[in-house]
Amino acid sequence: EGDRSPGAAAAAAAMVAEGEAPGAKDRPKHVCLKVIKNNKDFFDQSLDEIKLLKYINSAGKPDRYHVLQMFDYFYYKEHLIIVSELLRENLYEFGKYIRDNNEEPYFTIPRLQKIMRQCLEALVFINRLDLIHCDIKPENIVIKSYSRVEVKLIDFGSSCYTTDHLTSYIQSRSYRAPEVVLGLPYGQKIDVWSLGCVLAEMLTGYVLFQNDSVQTMLARIQGVLEPFPEKMLEHGRDVPKYFTSNNLLYERADGGGAGA
Repeated sequence: EGDRSPGAAAAAAAMVAEGEAPGAKDRPKHVCLKVIKNNKDFFDQSLDEIKLLKYINSAGKPDRYHVLQMFDYFYYKEHLIIVSELLRENLYEFGKYIRDNNEEPYFTIPRLQKIMRQCLEALVFINRLDLIHCDIKPENIVIKSYSRVEVKLIDFGSSCYTTDHLTSYIQSRSYRAPEVVLGLPYGQKIDVWSLGCVLAEMLTGYVLFQNDSVQTMLARIQGVLEPFPEKMLEHGRDVPKYFTSNNLLYERADGGGAGA
């Protein structure tokens, strides 16, 4: 039996299912069904996610390493469906609920320290598997227990191996690492950048680097941190889109090329 619940992403809808599956004695009574939209790109991406989840789950206990546990997957009425453990709200949803209802702040520094530790343990784990998550954002960190402050990392549909041909079309823009934006070689550290942005957002209630344009995002990064090192600006493939020959940011993207 299914009830419309935890929410929907662009590529899928999530439902809560209740019932026992044949031959699945250890499976909890309630699970989450991720119903993939009937679209070839979404379908292919979800097949990749299934392969990665099988690999990740076989490499270590999901609860120990704070990653989503997948139980099964199947095809039904032209939809691919992924069966996974049932979790609570993601950080974005829960933070919005707290603000909209004037609830007592949940994301205190001690709680965020616990969340940070769990996320870093998850990243260390997948890094040992030569994986980059590539889409760390509040929507992809989901609460398992409010009282115990337990979270899990989900949505590996955009993940890649460190040995893959790396593309600049990764990461949600507000959480996109500078080396990705500037067209530099990147690695697993881009996930740590994204996590830092998420933690700052949860603490303040505001997106750290707003994504109204790449130009303004780069300006904000330099304002909060410091100007980009010359070495980065010398070698970045996409640097001319955003910076003058004197390493100054164009006022608008149309001065040096369109933003991503």
